[in-house]
Amino acid sequence: MDIFAYVLLALIVAVIIYAIVIYNRLVNLKHNVTKAWSNIDVLLKQRHDELPKLVATCKEYMKYEQATLEKVVDARGRAAEARSAGDIDALGAAEGALRIGLGQLFALAEDYPDLKANETFQHVQGRITGLENSIADRREFYNESVNLNNIGIEEFPDVMVARLLSFKPFHLLEFEQSEVADIDVDKLFRV
Repeated sequence: MDIFAYVLLALIVAVIIYAIVIYNRLVNLKHNVTKAWSNIDVLLKQRHDELPKLVATCKEYMKYEQATLEKVVDARGRAAEARSAGDIDALGAAEGALRIGLGQLFALAEDYPDLKANETFQHVQGRITGLENSIADRREFYNESVNLNNIGIEEFPDVMVARLLSFKPFHLLEFEQSEVADIDVDKLFRV
C-alpha cells in the first residue's frame, strides 16, 4: 500500500469517528429534552392531583362562584388531554388558562374569610403555589434543552447527521400571552 491509501483510510476513519461523535451529541441533546419534559410532567401531574381537593374545598364556601370553579376544572381537563396527547402547544394554552383560573380563584378566596382560614384550603393553596414555582423553573430548563437540541440539529455539519438519522426539533413550552403580559393594576381596582 502506498501513502495515498493510508491517507485515504485515515481520512475515512476520521470522518466515521466524527460522525459517531456528532450522533452521540445529538442523542444526548434529545434525551436531555426528554428528561426535562419528564420533570415538568411529574409536577403537572402533582398539581393536577391537588386541583380536585382545592375545588372541593372551595365549593363548600363559594356557592356563587361556580363559573370560576368550572373554568379551573375545564382547563385542568384540557391540560390533561394535551399532556397525554403530547401536544406541547395545546398544553401551553391549557396551562395558561389553568393558571389564570387559579389566579382568579385565589383572588376570589379573599372575599371568603372562612375559606381563607380553612386549614385544607391553606395547605392545598400552599402546595399548588409551590408546584407553580417548580413548574416555572423546570419549564425554563425544558425550553433551554429544546433550544440546544434545535440548534444542534441545524448546525453544520451536525445537520447532515441529524437529517440522515431523522432527528426532529422539539416545541418550546410557552404559556398564553396573557400570562406574561403586564397587569393593569388600575383596572383591577376600578369598580
